[in-house]
Amino acid sequence: MTHRTLVLGLAASLAASLAAAEDVAPGGPETWTPPRTAWGVPDLRGVWDFRTITPLERPKQLGEQETFTGTEAAEFQTQELNRRNKDRRASDGITAEQDVRNAYNQFWWDYGTELTEDHRTSLIVDPPDGRIPAMTPIARNRYGAIRAARARAPHGPEDRGVAERCILGFNAGPPYTPSAYNNNVHIFQAPGFAVLLIEMVNDARIVPMDGRSHLPEHMRQWRGDARGRWEGDTLVVESTNFTGKTSFRGSGKDMRLTERFTRLGPDRVVYEYTIDDPESFEKPWTAAIPMKKTDQPMYEYACHEGNYSMFTMLEGARAADRIGEPFKGSNLP
Repeated sequence: MTHRTLVLGLAASLAASLAAAEDVAPGGPETWTPPRTAWGVPDLRGVWDFRTITPLERPKQLGEQETFTGTEAAEFQTQELNRRNKDRRASDGITAEQDVRNAYNQFWWDYGTELTEDHRTSLIVDPPDGRIPAMTPIARNRYGAIRAARARAPHGPEDRGVAERCILGFNAGPPYTPSAYNNNVHIFQAPGFAVLLIEMVNDARIVPMDGRSHLPEHMRQWRGDARGRWEGDTLVVESTNFTGKTSFRGSGKDMRLTERFTRLGPDRVVYEYTIDDPESFEKPWTAAIPMKKTDQPMYEYACHEGNYSMFTMLEGARAADRIGEPFKGSNLP
């Protein structure tokens, strides 16, 4: 079974569950026609929420079990919400140091509280084990160098991750993957263009839809170079020309990212992405994430303007150098 067949099957399953909940026409997805813009393309405009506690990778002990039973889903949700609860204290089994490293109390976190509607055990739908394929030796060496730089006292801000530096957020990708908070993307459309504005770090990708070529190979960008097209009612965005300064789950600068946005009903979109990076992974891999429409506005996430922790972290590292204390790093990716 190809990953596209598997994803379409999951989309049909999701659409059926939505129809049962009267979110789409009772006859199923084939009787529901996505609305069109004034210039005749499927209308994806609006704010879409992709929170879920479904893990990106399937827990190893589940093997190739694609979905939870109802009982298993309830148990997993309870355990996962307890594990992520930042209001736990030493009496609940965490250390005082971990309590401090959690940074915020539970009020500020927004992972979501539910699995996907179809109770999948992972967001990854291909390969069948629901896990990221093994890294190549080149990728392992590259990733090891990154981890080593972050383990030592930072020589400068370049030694810290892009999330700490407010360049890209936890879930901003690309691709988008549910994370700690700000799991919303605002899609804008205009003739010949789409704009994908992720709430985290207010990162906007402008996607040309006019058939133009990608940038020359030597021109690299933090978020890659995106080009869009329509395949039926699905918005397909292909991105290349990434920079070696960023990495998604071990990817490299030559990653080819294909994202697909398919609207299944008035308030549902299935977001699918495929990572193809032979230099970094033994084979391509694909994830599928349901998005729910929300009428809540997105507010500016002014990460860099308030990023005083970068200054204090570097000051702390220099202080540790002076007194010979080891640097303990941070808990950010």
